[in-house]
Amino acid sequence: MAHHELDELDEKILRMIVDNARIPFLEVARACGVSGAAIHQRVQKLSGLGVIKGSEFLLDAEKIGYETCAYVGIFLTSPSTFEYVVKELEKIPEVVECYYTTGQYDVLIKVFAKNNKDLLRIIHTELQPLGLSRTETLICFKEGFRKKLPIQFIEKKE
Repeated sequence: MAHHELDELDEKILRMIVDNARIPFLEVARACGVSGAAIHQRVQKLSGLGVIKGSEFLLDAEKIGYETCAYVGIFLTSPSTFEYVVKELEKIPEVVECYYTTGQYDVLIKVFAKNNKDLLRIIHTELQPLGLSRTETLICFKEGFRKKLPIQFIEKKE
């Protein structure tokens, strides 16, 4: 992965928009002492470089009917099935994250289900038909915290 040379203005912009993705560019511009057009151009540049991958609204899963959150460790029958399995997992709406990992599991996914019975349905009717070796499910009782990546890429010169 390429590391991009970003300057102090980029860092300030990123800090502000990561804290609040809905902040108006004019407000960012005022805080940075530049024009709104300059902020727009910088954000476009950062998006083009892939530094910014988009913006999103975070939903409270429970409030929209998903009472069960689980992490499912997947053991593949063969490493060669990875691409196929990932493509199929992406088709399952309740699977919201997928990682190719080292350690015990070949793949780790995050799943939201309406309840435990629904989670069992997902495992039996959606995951098992993918021809997996086996799975191991970890139920998440409560999210301890979630935080954003630290933005610390500018070397401070003394």
